[in-house]
Amino acid sequence: MHSAVSNVFYHVIRELVAMTVQDIEKQLIQGISSITNKDASMVAPDKPFHDLGIDSMGFVEILVYVEKTFKLQLITTDLTRKDFETIHSLASFISRKI
Repeated sequence: MHSAVSNVFYHVIRELVAMTVQDIEKQLIQGISSITNKDASMVAPDKPFHDLGIDSMGFVEILVYVEKTFKLQLITTDLTRKDFETIHSLASFISRKI
């Protein structure tokens, strides 16, 4: 059983490490389109989050989504306001952390 769990964990980590910024952006767009109830085609990576209609609760939902999806604990990172301006800036931040 331990070997099977280790094997699954290894593959999850390997997939995360192999992700490009564009892969991360795509993942974020899917999550954010779900959070905002917008079609994914309307969620541009360079559009500021506030222009997407994301309020403070939406920011919290995005943080939770990022932590679960990318296996990051953002509270222990150096995430700045600038990193959290657009999908592209957040994807770049995530790519440096995984």
